[in-house]
Amino acid sequence: MSDERPPVPEPLPHPVVDNHCHLDIGRGEAAWDTAEAIAAAASVGVRRIVQIGCDLPGARWAVEAAAEHDALVAGVALHPNEAPRILEREGRAALEAAWDEIEQLAGAHAKVRAVGETGLDSFRTGDEGRAVQVESFARHIDLANRLDKTLVIHDRETHDEVLEVLDAEGVPERWVMHCFSGDAAFARACLDRGAHLSFAGTVTFKNAAPLREALRIVPRDRVLVETDAPYLTPSPYRGRTNASYLIPVTVRAMAQERGDDLGELCAAIDANTEAAFGGPW
Repeated sequence: MSDERPPVPEPLPHPVVDNHCHLDIGRGEAAWDTAEAIAAAASVGVRRIVQIGCDLPGARWAVEAAAEHDALVAGVALHPNEAPRILEREGRAALEAAWDEIEQLAGAHAKVRAVGETGLDSFRTGDEGRAVQVESFARHIDLANRLDKTLVIHDRETHDEVLEVLDAEGVPERWVMHCFSGDAAFARACLDRGAHLSFAGTVTFKNAAPLREALRIVPRDRVLVETDAPYLTPSPYRGRTNASYLIPVTVRAMAQERGDDLGELCAAIDANTEAAFGGPW
């Protein structure tokens, strides 16, 4: 991955929100200072960011950063691959303690809007870790429901299983399919359950035709955009370090694919993100 930062794109005609970012994860020389990253994003119309913590240090940092920066709100969780790691390396008591701390952090500040990212991942965790992944996902769903937080779902090669767990545990009032990776049929199944679908730089990749088909069928009031920075940098900068200031590249590609007016799509994404994450900040 190149350390060189991609160029700053033309600003968007209406503000949007990067609803999934990892400002605490650096990538070499291209890593951003938090205030610098927020300012760069704001300069192109990305005025707000949802900072996602995926493990205990990341969740703690997300809460602190959201409290410090007006542009941020936070999501906290154990990533689907983190729960099996803790269980294997530290044991059951450590995992129970980690879940307890996530619950405490989720209720710690009004700017913690989300429980996530949680979900399932069969790409990096094998069958031996599936049971604890499902248990962790179920616990996070319960937490989102009890605290009235938005549920943010990570789904990697587990589409049907994610829906099975959601249906069994009770679908929260607000939930986001982060970095949506399915086809149009899976998009409809998520939409039928009330989801907002969030699209990342992957929608610009040449091999993502089924994903673009899904994008086209999502109603304008359910579509979101994200970076998942520092990962998933949109084409033509794929392989370089991602950051929130590159959201305009993805949004312009989305508008073109959907046949939407760019300004109208931006306004919809902005309103949708507020609805998905429980109001303005």
